[in-house]
Amino acid sequence: MLDFDAGKYAAFVWPAFAVTALVFAAMIADSLLRARRWKREVERRAGDRP
Repeated sequence: MLDFDAGKYAAFVWPAFAVTALVFAAMIADSLLRARRWKREVERRAGDRP
């Protein structure tokens, strides 16, 4: 079984987990947005060729 009781450190542990999850989500979103931009740029440059 998982033990989610952080005891007296819960005030520090749970916010740290939350911040980590938010940072990971932001990194994933940024990576996806950059990949879409990169793909559009590649397609735009490929369309410029004669």
